[in-house]
Amino acid sequence: MSEGNFYKGRVAVVTGGGRGFGKAFGTALAARGAHAVLVDIDGKVAEEAAAEIRANGGQATGFGGDVTDEARMAEIMAAAAALGGGGIDILINNAGLHSDEYGQPIFKMGLAKVKRLFDVNVIGVVTCTIAAADYMRGRAGASMVNIASSAGHMGGSAYGDTKLAVSGLTITFARELGPDGVRVNAISPGLMLTETIAAELPPETKARVKAMQMIGDDGKEEHIVDAMLFLTSPQASFVTGEVLRVTGGMAAGV
Repeated sequence: MSEGNFYKGRVAVVTGGGRGFGKAFGTALAARGAHAVLVDIDGKVAEEAAAEIRANGGQATGFGGDVTDEARMAEIMAAAAALGGGGIDILINNAGLHSDEYGQPIFKMGLAKVKRLFDVNVIGVVTCTIAAADYMRGRAGASMVNIASSAGHMGGSAYGDTKLAVSGLTITFARELGPDGVRVNAISPGLMLTETIAAELPPETKARVKAMQMIGDDGKEEHIVDAMLFLTSPQASFVTGEVLRVTGGMAAGV
């Protein structure tokens, strides 16, 4: 089966789908024939991203919702499943807090912000996975991809700790959903110079991170999109419970 035929007619839910990686994931999946369901805390942004996909000939629907809202995620997953005749084929747990505001030391952020960070980055993955799972069980080729981070391999930040938890949840859900034919993997990006990050990142930080890489090129959004397409494709049919590091070698380890 060709990649194009594989995605055609499938329903792919992408959280944090209104911008950044999420929008890029939805665009790539829709371009291959999937119906991209973009979920974002900013419903207007989600619908604008979906409208852009539709304008380019793809199928897409936008929904507003907080991934920590159990009732809302249940509503959205049910609506998404209805688009696919009762099922969901792909779930990309991409939504997360990662701004400079949430990259500070714990004692500087304070308890309220740390709780919100864990609620979105960790409990949000659990909430969406539980909401989608029943619509994915037993569907041929069904898979989930969680977005972790190289920060989770390096330690030293609450943000990294949330992504370490995402890596752990990936293994747990892979074990629990494997008997139902659902594969669960994660992508752990390194420094990806998206337009926003390139504009905000101090040159010295960029130089420090690149010095840690084994490949000297800049990480780009398309590198993460390519990893997602591999993990959701038939080529990865025997891959589950894995965390794929896409870091240029920065976070290499055994």
